[in-house]
Amino acid sequence: MTDNNRAKLVWRKIPGLDPDNSPEPVQCRTKLFPNGRNVRRSNFACISLAEKRDEKEFSPSFDQLLKHPLAMVALLPKDAALFAAGAIAGASAKTVTAPLDRIKLLLQTHGLRAGQEGAKKAIGFAEAFTLIGKEEGLKGYWKGNLPQVIRIIPYSAVQLFAYETYKKLFRGKDGELSVIGRLAAGACAGMTSTFVTYPLDVLRLRLAVEPGYKTMSEVAINMMREEGFASFYNGLGPSLIGIAPYIAVNFCVFDLVKKSLPEKYQKKTEASLVTALVSASVATLMCYPLDTVRRQMQMRGTPYVTILDAFPGIVARDGLVGLYRGFLPNALKTLPNSSIRLTTFDTVKRLIAAAEKEFESITEGNRKKQEQSSSDNGI
Repeated sequence: MTDNNRAKLVWRKIPGLDPDNSPEPVQCRTKLFPNGRNVRRSNFACISLAEKRDEKEFSPSFDQLLKHPLAMVALLPKDAALFAAGAIAGASAKTVTAPLDRIKLLLQTHGLRAGQEGAKKAIGFAEAFTLIGKEEGLKGYWKGNLPQVIRIIPYSAVQLFAYETYKKLFRGKDGELSVIGRLAAGACAGMTSTFVTYPLDVLRLRLAVEPGYKTMSEVAINMMREEGFASFYNGLGPSLIGIAPYIAVNFCVFDLVKKSLPEKYQKKTEASLVTALVSASVATLMCYPLDTVRRQMQMRGTPYVTILDAFPGIVARDGLVGLYRGFLPNALKTLPNSSIRLTTFDTVKRLIAAAEKEFESITEGNRKKQEQSSSDNGI
């Protein structure tokens, strides 16, 4: 038996009731018991028994759920349903934009690979696109996408859990979470999830840009044998440093642009979508060099040990433009990626809301039928 089903005895003070001045009913006066003791009873006592009907009593039956299958979605915990919505949205967006991401990775790492392979230093967007199709066929555009899709699921789980935990830590004394506190919580959650899932990101990069590998396990075994466990975290520093300013810029620009819009547009999905794209573009423009540094530090045989080595090394070899190699496909990827992710997530959220509404409607109908039946039977 749970605590909710147990009877409880509660003592409470009644305001205005003075035991010394209250008239004493006959049945409460002092009486002499057979053992000779005088026992005074208390002036007032009340026991109240209330029956609490279990909400599950009115839940939809199996037959009702078969007739209204959408209501089955409401049986899932809301947090789990929203997590699944985020995972589906992220996986869909990553799969659709995988070709652009593959081209971006090739452009980002071409300078380093060219020095190793004796190829020409510069390569353009169109040339990279053609090269992939010529050497690897249609499947080549999605090479390395599976590890990225797999990475989204634990990344989202860790990030959501960490974000809720950090929000509690950053709350003020009044229990409220300020904008700065929310940004700090998001940045810390992003860094936590990045640290946990970083090896998968390294495997995805190696599988996408290094020839000869067909599976993620093959890459992992080869890295462990030739480079050791530490190679799975090459470039972690720029990743952790880069995610904090990215989230901060993204959120700040989003808030400023959203507030500048007329009030009638602020609550529209289209306005939020455009605002999110603008903020993501600004944040990407400011933080992209750190992403390029991270990618080149992840490569096998990289000459860079720290960020301080990588920045001047890339600039000396490729110029300032080298820090923004692959920016065009990355920017082109941002638009469909954000659009697909937001649209998918909103669609699933509306599905969850509709399922909850239908579930509540069936439950309310069952409750009214039960009350009507009890009234007809004279209960």
